[in-house]
Amino acid sequence: MTCTFSTEQIACLSAPLDRAKVRQREQGRSKVSYLEGWQVIAEANRIFGFDGWQRETIEARCVNQSERPIGARSTGREARPGWGVTYTARVRITVGAGPGAQVIREGSGAGHGIDTDLGQAHESALKEAETDAMKRALMTFGNPFGLALYDKQQRQVTHSAGDSGAPPPASASNGARSIQRSPSPVAPATAAEAGDDPGLIPIDPATTRQILATLRGLPRPVLEGFTKAFRKRFQVPEEATSIADRILQKRHHDWIEAYLVQHQQVAA
Repeated sequence: MTCTFSTEQIACLSAPLDRAKVRQREQGRSKVSYLEGWQVIAEANRIFGFDGWQRETIEARCVNQSERPIGARSTGREARPGWGVTYTARVRITVGAGPGAQVIREGSGAGHGIDTDLGQAHESALKEAETDAMKRALMTFGNPFGLALYDKQQRQVTHSAGDSGAPPPASASNGARSIQRSPSPVAPATAAEAGDDPGLIPIDPATTRQILATLRGLPRPVLEGFTKAFRKRFQVPEEATSIADRILQKRHHDWIEAYLVQHQQVAA
């Protein structure tokens, strides 16, 4: 099979991973480094082109659904009845077009959803599983997709001159006005208040800035559709002139990530 990658693409795939794009989370008694789903999609768009790659979920299975109490630990609040759901998924990534010119990779992942609403628990678990599988498939293409993180010494993870590695914001004429910050932000839940509900975990300011930068880069019709869908999904009051100060928690981040993936698939 002939190589489908240009010299520039090979250079990008071989380049070290910018540490500014790496996040960490607690897992057991240690910290795990990872890339967020939206960051991986942005890299695929940058290296392969918006129309140069495709994502397909070839298998998704619910492997667990059980009732469980949901409540914040160490807060004294009464636990609420809820659901715990787990999905596994397999995603196929296809880069290039035409017979003999495509590179195909697959990855498997798992996702967990915890919510008082069974439907919401299924939605969260399925999206997380698909995103996890997508990241594992794209990882095989090189360091920009997280391959460098599998080296325990992280010798191919370097610091860059940039501060965050986020996509550059578009001009105000590209619809940025609809996501500017308003003067009355809503306070996010603290990590302690989030308790057993991972969707309530607050996201850090740097991640919020990166999300907003990505949204400002969307075409105006897409941005307007996103804003309308976000307001409906999270019941943003009509009198609120902005949604920027509503992007506070992991559930917001995960929903935005899934929305952008869906739009990328439709556009492809």
